[in-house]
Amino acid sequence: MTTTVAATTGRSQRRVRPRHFLMCPPTHFDVSYAINPWMDPAVPVDRDRAYAQWSAVVAAYERAGHRVDRLEPVPGLPDMVFAANGATVVDGRTLLARFATPQRAAEADAHRAWHQRFGVLYGGLAGARLAEPVAVNEAEGDFAVLSSVVLAGHGYRTSPDAHAELAALTGREVVGLELVDPRFYHLDVALAVLDEDTDQVAYHPPAFSAASQRVLAQRFPDAVIADDADAYAFGLNLVGDGRHVFMPTGAVHLRTELEARGYACVELDTSELLLGGGSVKCCTQEIRSLPAPRTAGPAAGEGEPR
Repeated sequence: MTTTVAATTGRSQRRVRPRHFLMCPPTHFDVSYAINPWMDPAVPVDRDRAYAQWSAVVAAYERAGHRVDRLEPVPGLPDMVFAANGATVVDGRTLLARFATPQRAAEADAHRAWHQRFGVLYGGLAGARLAEPVAVNEAEGDFAVLSSVVLAGHGYRTSPDAHAELAALTGREVVGLELVDPRFYHLDVALAVLDEDTDQVAYHPPAFSAASQRVLAQRFPDAVIADDADAYAFGLNLVGDGRHVFMPTGAVHLRTELEARGYACVELDTSELLLGGGSVKCCTQEIRSLPAPRTAGPAAGEGEPR
């Protein structure tokens, strides 16, 4: 594991907002088929190494004060480690995934079962706010949640019709962005939310259509721009908590830009997981709870089995 935290003078101005994540161990991780340009079944996977890298991501989150719950892996579903694709939770309302490829379709059942069982812990009372999808969506692979708006990718996996489903469920504006490079088949490898509360993002312009580039430039004039090397290293497949940025190693330019903005970069080796076309964010589904009253609330991590 490579973990580096940058010492930056502006860092003290940034604040961590504790997060709740759902992750799935890579117990059955493998590359036995190819459903994105990064996957090659001819390249062997070191599962022990993948597990160690995944565990390092979990440990980094927990050191920063975030809560991580585990989804039980299912034999025969080698991509379950990429838990971000299983559901989108906003203010306690959950839109389940409907996968675009048959190889991953059964993962939706495991996510449904977890959210039905534990949704009460984040405000989804007995599944009352658990929505079954009609259109194809690959959840946080293509949905990036900001303070009041959701950016939504389409072009390769998630259908534009799913954007309307999420908008209806959450009451938020959903802004569609067209992806045009198959290497960036999900939004979360082309764009990252650095600070959800202040709507700061980073993105790689060539991954998007000209029209979507104009939307991004207008809405986010102070965005961090990732170069080709950053994007090809999966540097944008990161998780930000307002102060820390948990990111894969290798995105040198992006890290420099983030440090200049006052972020503390925590670099993590996810090289084995990259064989499946995913990194830090792909492994991380965020549980955004129903907002609690300011005067009371359960202690972080209370009440749920790990």
